[in-house]
Amino acid sequence: MKKIEFYKYHGAGNDFVVIDNRLKNISLDENSVKYLCDRHFGIGADGLMLIENIDNHDFKMRYFNSDGKEASMCGNGGRCIVAFAKSLGIIENSATFETFDGIHSAIISEKNALPWVQLKMSDVDISGVLKGSNFANTGSPHHIEYISDLSNLDVNKAGAEIRYSDDYKAIGGTNVNFVKLISDSKIEIRTYERGVEFETLACGTGSTAAAIISGIRAQKNTASYQVQTLGEILEVSYKIDGNFAREVFLSGPAKEVFKGTINI
Repeated sequence: MKKIEFYKYHGAGNDFVVIDNRLKNISLDENSVKYLCDRHFGIGADGLMLIENIDNHDFKMRYFNSDGKEASMCGNGGRCIVAFAKSLGIIENSATFETFDGIHSAIISEKNALPWVQLKMSDVDISGVLKGSNFANTGSPHHIEYISDLSNLDVNKAGAEIRYSDDYKAIGGTNVNFVKLISDSKIEIRTYERGVEFETLACGTGSTAAAIISGIRAQKNTASYQVQTLGEILEVSYKIDGNFAREVFLSGPAKEVFKGTINI
């Protein structure tokens, strides 16, 4: 049994266990991650992140879903780990870091007395969206389903049906986002997350995909959207360049909730 120090963060209600592993003295297997993320027997979180050293950049982010498996990019996780890096003194007000899907940059400021992180996402291939698809990979795969009544939707049932459908078997399933158009610059979203296998209060890569696809459907080459999640409002902006959305930014709050130690 080993005692480790952890921190709990959330970005718009999307919550994470965050661990400083710059000394590379912590090794977590799938069961350990599942235990730490378990809301009854562990700390409780949608996912877990390790911050590690890497040459040429400020740090490396490793992300695990609550099912214990190392996963692809997490937008809200990326914003939270930037706030964590600042608290550790690794960065001041800007960062470049490596994740599963490449190198990201971020700027951290303050808004409404909370750390506010603007995260630059990877360029997004929109060739399929331009042909009418409601699917985009924004660091993680996302299906967008437009719906007029989000409040009465059984997100877990409807999300699981699409997540495990034959359409997405080849990529191991997809995250599913149900989106309601509020105005020409605001959408509302509810998300079923692959790897969590449940609805989460927010999803950064899902909000990014929903904003980009909504903008393309509205024939906007440049746009900025407010995305109302179950947690808080996130902001997404982008510019279309041929078959790609570039200059994609995800912005929102990132908050430390508490820290502690736990035996694993």
